[in-house]
Amino acid sequence: MYSISPLIGFRSAKLFGMLAVLSLAQACVLSGVAFAEPPSRPNILFVLADDLGIGDVGVFWQNARSEAGDAAAPWHRTPHFDALARGGLQLRQHYCSAPVCAPSRASFLLGVHQGHANVRDNQFDKALEDNHTVASVLKQAGYATACIGKWGLQGKRSKAATNGWPGHPMNRGFEYYFGYIGHGHGHKHYPKEDGKPLYDGTQEVSAEFDGCYTTDLFTARTKKWIGDHCDSNSDQPFFLYLAFDTPHAILQLPPGPFPPGGGRTGGVQWLGEPGQMINTAGGEPDTYCHPDYVSATWDHDNDASTPEQPWPDVYQRYATDVRRIDDCVGDLMQFLRDLELEHNTLVVFTSDNGPSKESYLEEPYKPTFFDSYGPHDGIKRDLWEGGIRVGALVHWPAGVPAGRVSDQPCAFWDWMPTFADIAGVPTPARSDGVSLTPTLRGAGNQPPPLTYIEYAQGGKTPGYDEFTPEHQGRRRRQMQAIRVGDLMGVRYNIESHADPFEIYDVVTDPQQTKNLADQPEFEAVQRQISDRVLRVRRPNTSARRPYDNELVPPVHPACVEPGLQWRGYQESFPWVARLEELQPSVSGRTRRPNLAEVLGEAATGALFQGFIDAPVDGEYIFHLTTDGGALLRIHEAVVVDADFGYQPGAEASGAIRLQAGKHPMRLYYRSGPAGDRALDFEWSSDRMPRQKVPAEALFSDDNAAEKPQKRG
Repeated sequence: MYSISPLIGFRSAKLFGMLAVLSLAQACVLSGVAFAEPPSRPNILFVLADDLGIGDVGVFWQNARSEAGDAAAPWHRTPHFDALARGGLQLRQHYCSAPVCAPSRASFLLGVHQGHANVRDNQFDKALEDNHTVASVLKQAGYATACIGKWGLQGKRSKAATNGWPGHPMNRGFEYYFGYIGHGHGHKHYPKEDGKPLYDGTQEVSAEFDGCYTTDLFTARTKKWIGDHCDSNSDQPFFLYLAFDTPHAILQLPPGPFPPGGGRTGGVQWLGEPGQMINTAGGEPDTYCHPDYVSATWDHDNDASTPEQPWPDVYQRYATDVRRIDDCVGDLMQFLRDLELEHNTLVVFTSDNGPSKESYLEEPYKPTFFDSYGPHDGIKRDLWEGGIRVGALVHWPAGVPAGRVSDQPCAFWDWMPTFADIAGVPTPARSDGVSLTPTLRGAGNQPPPLTYIEYAQGGKTPGYDEFTPEHQGRRRRQMQAIRVGDLMGVRYNIESHADPFEIYDVVTDPQQTKNLADQPEFEAVQRQISDRVLRVRRPNTSARRPYDNELVPPVHPACVEPGLQWRGYQESFPWVARLEELQPSVSGRTRRPNLAEVLGEAATGALFQGFIDAPVDGEYIFHLTTDGGALLRIHEAVVVDADFGYQPGAEASGAIRLQAGKHPMRLYYRSGPAGDRALDFEWSSDRMPRQKVPAEALFSDDNAAEKPQKRG
């Protein structure tokens, strides 16, 4: 056992203590709460801010700054975010996928972490992989799907590509798209005045959008789409991904005050008239600052004898931009109430990464003014908690008891299985996430989510005085982070896999001030996380890592028996599903993956699970051929994906470097439409010709072995 001494300083003591009191008070609301089974298939509205720090949200940090009453600690308000929190759940340990927008959003959409996503590091505008997405999964479940706002995952424009770009949202499961297709377009927020292309589906329409501030515009278009959908098909649930492009980049101001009220008759409204497309387009662009911040002052010198000074313009702008997102979220919630949709609509609000130090203005901007990183160190492009812990607010009256705070670690890629779960479809086997439904509902056993992040960038952590000295000016380059329980292992400027992880208890030490790695009792943790980061990921040649060529270490089960455990399933699956989460119709043990032995006449899916014994160190290539679909995981890494877009009878293969020894494996199978069940499972290496994986190489854990069950 060990203990962490209380943190010191304004950020870590006074504010953190107040947050703890607020969390306790809110958590107590759960006592005695009971709610009915939620109706099936709720609507889903996923709202993403751009570069909004966890510390910018009132309930996460700004309210505590206000309560502290320190004139040297300016603070801003987010009343609608706070109302969302009171009516739902705060996920305080919710992580983004990467500390910059493109890979972060890609991992959310694909349901995989950065060890499996095709968009990594700073690959802005790269085409999102043509695979399962949150939208395609929900579309298959019967949802209407729409994306409004910033995309940035479209790929190179081509006449040969459907919808103009290979990675256009409407090629990735969305039935409708409106917004900025390119990453750089979202750096400015008045499409016509700034000369930024704006797309309605595939049509460029910016010429009609005079004076439209994107936060208002995307909100008004969201209201319009939801309203139209409900008018035309009210029985069909919808999934809408609303991706704001603020407060990122140039801190442009709205053209005027937010319209009063909200919902159907107030707030921002879609008018649909060229030159006056929304009701806030009549003001002068980049002019309106919220009155709360025009009159705000602060003690610049932290000296009570010195007159307080007005906030610098750049911070008035930032606070106004955040407040505008807050107003728009409040407007959307009122709109859902007006349409009687609030009760069974799951709303998630979060941010794509930590706060930025960018303003694109002459006056410099620093996130230190508002402590936008909260009680953490690090900003956008850092793998310290401030760069990757973004928090989330979840509101769903039919399914999420109100007024709760959760410290369950979770991440962007957990939303695909969560949404699949509540939509009533199985999770694709390739997803790295787990369903957060038990956490959301406050009932049931929550499977432990995996938090794993990798990223490379040539800069340094800013040398802010608020950051612990060991983090100030730290060179980034290759970075990696993985969380195990309360412990976060993180390493910067990685040159080889031998580089040790720093280890922090991020629950008791959220600023990561005390590196525990040198303590003897953490030697085993160091080995555990060093091994696990090799087991959860696959290399990508477009984003090379110093540990790409390392051999994946085996495990050492205490007792094994020959053969694999198997389970057979009779459901009809729309894809290769994560079958271990479902109830099998029959199960047992088999020497090899043998469909004739495993599947009865009605069975449509199978899972083979156990260990594969690599005879020597080396690179192994695995080959799958099937009549329907299949997916192979070794440890937690996806080695062969023969699912989305797979042509029956074709060969799919993948390589992985393994140390000699036993490695956990899961082989998923889905039968094809013709009913000619087939699954060939082969391997090869530089020392071994291609051949069927022999029975002598397959084992299962004797302690976890299942007794065979009868079919039926």
